[in-house]
Amino acid sequence: MKMWSGRFRQPLDPDFERWQRSFSFDRRLLRHDLAASGAHARALKNAGILSADELISILQGLDQIGERATASPSFLDDDEAEDVHHFVEKQLVAVIGETGYKLHSGRSRNEQIATDLRLYVRATIDQLRHDLAELCSVLVDRADQAADAAMPAYTHLQRAEPVLLAHWLLAYVEMFLRDAERLGDCRKRLNVCPLGSGAVAGATLSLDRALMADSLGFEDATANSIDATSDRDFALEFVNALSLLALHLSRWAEEMILFSSQEYGFVVLPEAYSTGSSAMPQKKNPDLLELVRGKSGRVLGNATALMVAVKGLPLAYNKDLQETQEPLFDSSDTVLQMLPLLTGWMRAVEFQNERMHEAAQSGFMNAWAAATYLVKRGVPSRLAHERIGKAVQTCIERNCELQDLPLDELRPLSPAFDQDFYESLKLASVLAVHDVPGGTAPSRVRHAISVTRKRIESLREEAHAHA
Repeated sequence: MKMWSGRFRQPLDPDFERWQRSFSFDRRLLRHDLAASGAHARALKNAGILSADELISILQGLDQIGERATASPSFLDDDEAEDVHHFVEKQLVAVIGETGYKLHSGRSRNEQIATDLRLYVRATIDQLRHDLAELCSVLVDRADQAADAAMPAYTHLQRAEPVLLAHWLLAYVEMFLRDAERLGDCRKRLNVCPLGSGAVAGATLSLDRALMADSLGFEDATANSIDATSDRDFALEFVNALSLLALHLSRWAEEMILFSSQEYGFVVLPEAYSTGSSAMPQKKNPDLLELVRGKSGRVLGNATALMVAVKGLPLAYNKDLQETQEPLFDSSDTVLQMLPLLTGWMRAVEFQNERMHEAAQSGFMNAWAAATYLVKRGVPSRLAHERIGKAVQTCIERNCELQDLPLDELRPLSPAFDQDFYESLKLASVLAVHDVPGGTAPSRVRHAISVTRKRIESLREEAHAHA
């Protein structure tokens, strides 16, 4: 029996009836719908709608539905269920009889789906924050293991200055920690309970909304029934946060793809996460990285699809909102699947430290340190920049590096040059000169590793507390 069939005299067109169902994708909300239904049942008992025996019967029936779904996934193969709410009512009536129909007293599917989706997004955020903590922890471990290994840093994809490999890895940790923080902010805003909002104007029974919210772990009940049943800001905010995370994952993947090429040779692809070519026997392809880069586009597209679906809707609930679920679920699945794989990849990857170290000492990446040498001896910054630029031009003409120019050729450019200039050009000196918080000086990076570990542990504790 349909949950709304009393007013209709004619059956639905069969094709439309199949087409308009959402159970094929909202079935994943079953455990959340069961939890919310249990909270509603307890509120009905307190309001005098259910007897104590009826409440017990309903709660036991809900438990049985959850147990059957866990034990046998085929239990969810229901060609008649319109949506997850209809499925639960059908199964509950099958288990406990007509008392099951009492569960829907004073509520609407509009508030049910709003509640289920909030519970789903909240649980997904908790899992994502845990997974991000694991990924960041591995990145910091690899940074710690890298010690004082150096590599070129790039601007405009041109060699710029040498940095510690650890410093480069920590840059991605900063991105991912921001992503975790954004997800945490989203969780705070979504953690209010729509139950008791009815279809649009509020429940028709005197239900204890605070009790329902508390029993489901929400901070409070929603403040306005119209907004509660039509709001999908939390879904948009969540998927937009995922789109930024996906963007960062794609940037990471792109850089690893570049660095694993023979032209760079900084990274050796882990065989466990790579594939070969069916035509060229020598190939080892960065498939995980390429799929991360490709799948990130789906998340970005889903964020746009969600906003377009909602942008023209009048208050309150409209069936269009059903179309917000699949982009939401797809984005969640995509990122949840990627993060553990990235973590495994980062554990397994090999860095070619010698190749990176060699690359960090050529291409005039010590030029800014050279200009700094002059600045510290009183030469105005702009003039120091010009003098070193002329020295670089001379080196280009002679196919040599700055440290190869003799002192008697440097002094005509500036009398500030002295014998200790050559010490300032060595890799260790160039790294050490960036001795500011957030810089690549080894002492600063070691401190950053220690501080970052504490931030990750705090994130892990927050995620665990919500689990």
